[in-house]
Amino acid sequence: MKDNVLMDKTFSFAKRIVKLYKYLTLEKKEYILSKQLLRSGTSIGSNIREGKYAQSEKDFISKLSISLKEASETEYWLELLKNEYLTEKEVESILPDLIEIIKLLTSIIKTMKKK
Repeated sequence: MKDNVLMDKTFSFAKRIVKLYKYLTLEKKEYILSKQLLRSGTSIGSNIREGKYAQSEKDFISKLSISLKEASETEYWLELLKNEYLTEKEVESILPDLIEIIKLLTSIIKTMKKK
């Protein structure tokens, strides 16, 4: 698992979420929604990383499913922050990365369940 595209993308995404969290707290003085965004946005990759050492295929699918749920939650927080604390342009700069992660997770989970 040297070059794992999903792990790389979710790690990069988590770093962007951390930067966004810092911006929201320092510049916009928004602490509640941004904390939720930080938790769900960084949890995506951490669950995938945990799945790397899953005890079984079923456990692996479970970890990826949790990541998918966290990705969906992250999308929710971004939508909620839009217009009040973030501009549409700011949200649109990070949303495509999240959508790509969601598509990758969905595809992997479907493939694994067919086995």
